[in-house]
Amino acid sequence: MSVRISQKAGMFSESVIREMTRIFLARGDKPGVNLAQGFPDFPAPAAMKEAASRAIHADINQYAITWGSKSLRNAIAEKVAKFSGFYPDPEREITVACGATEAMMAAMLAVVDPGDEVIVFEPFYENYGPDAILSGAQPRFVTLHEPDWHFDEAELSAAFNNKTRAIIINTPNNPTGKVFNRAELEFIGALCQKWNVVAITDEIYEHMVYEGEHISLATLPGMYEHTITISGLSKTYSATGWRIGWLIAPPHISAAIRKVHDFLTVGAAAPLQEGAATALAFPDSYYHDLQKMYLEKRNKMVGILEKAGFEVYKPNGAYYIMTDISRFGFPDDMTFARYLVDKIGVGSVPGSSFYRHPEFGKSKVRFTFCKKPETLDLAAELLSKLQPR
Repeated sequence: MSVRISQKAGMFSESVIREMTRIFLARGDKPGVNLAQGFPDFPAPAAMKEAASRAIHADINQYAITWGSKSLRNAIAEKVAKFSGFYPDPEREITVACGATEAMMAAMLAVVDPGDEVIVFEPFYENYGPDAILSGAQPRFVTLHEPDWHFDEAELSAAFNNKTRAIIINTPNNPTGKVFNRAELEFIGALCQKWNVVAITDEIYEHMVYEGEHISLATLPGMYEHTITISGLSKTYSATGWRIGWLIAPPHISAAIRKVHDFLTVGAAAPLQEGAATALAFPDSYYHDLQKMYLEKRNKMVGILEKAGFEVYKPNGAYYIMTDISRFGFPDDMTFARYLVDKIGVGSVPGSSFYRHPEFGKSKVRFTFCKKPETLDLAAELLSKLQPR
C-alpha cells in the first residue's frame, strides 16, 4: 500500500520549463541549442563575482541576518530610489529571499489564507498557480489576449469579489513580453483599492524594456500600502544560479513576510549577498548597455523565427518570445516541442504549460533569447531546417 500524497501536490505538475531542459540535455553531445529555460550562456559581471569571492575569503560564510544583510538591503533601497523614485526603509520594508521564486511563495503565504482567491493573468509564469494552491487559495485566471496581450476590463472586474485576496502582476511579462502600461496598472490599482486586495508584482525583468516603460505599481497613488514588489539578481545580472531575490512591502506586510521567509529558508547565501550589493551599485551605463544588448538579441531572434516560418508575437520586454506554430501542421505544442528537440536540436517550451486550460496554448511555443550571438546563429541554422506546411 503506497503512502498517500497531499491533495495540494496532486493539483499541479512538475515544471514543464525545467522538464524541457532535461529532455534537451538527454540528447547528449549532439549539436543543439537550448532556448527553453531562461538562463544566459554568457558570464555574470566580473565585479559582482569578485565581490562574492572576497566575501568568501573574508569568512562571510555564516548566516546573514534572516531578512538580508544590511549592505544588500541598503543597496536595494538606493537602487529602488534611483529607478522608481521612492526610498523603501531597509530596516522595515525590505526582505531578501532565495530568489524571486521563494519571494513569491513567501508573499503568498504571508497574505493569503485557505479559501481566498488569487487572480492570475494567463498565459502565466508556471509557478504562480501552484504558489496559490500551496497557500491554500484558489487561483482565478484572467486571459491576456494576443497579439498585444491586453486584458478585458470587464473580465478582470468580474474576477474581483469578497474572496479575492491578491492579484499577481508580472511586468515585463514572462512568457509574453508584455509591458503593462500606466492606464492598465491604474485600472488594476483602482480595483485593488476598491476590494482591499494585495497586488504582488513580479518585476524581475524591470530593466529589459524595448517599447513602453516599466512602471512599478507601488508608485501609483494609493498603491504602496496595497503592493508587494518582487525583484532579484537573476535576470538583470545574469546570475540565475545565485538565488538572490527581494521583496519590498509596507512594514506590517514585511513583518509577516519575514516570519514566513525565516521558516521557509532561513536566509540567502551570505557571501553572494555581498556580491549582489556590489552589483546593485553599478552605474546607469550598465543598465543602458544591458537594455541595448537585449534589444539587439530580441530583434535578431524575431528575424530568425519569422524566417523559419513562425508567427511571432514580438515582445516589448523580458527575454522571451511567444510564437504560433499553426503553419507547421503539428497536432499540438508538446508534439512540436519534442520534434524540435529530437529532429532539429532546439529546445523550447510548449505554450500549454502557461495556461490553466492547456488547449488555449496548444498552438504556441516559447523561446528565450538570453544567449550569446554565436548561440543564436546556431539556432538560426538549425531552425532553417523546419518546413512550414
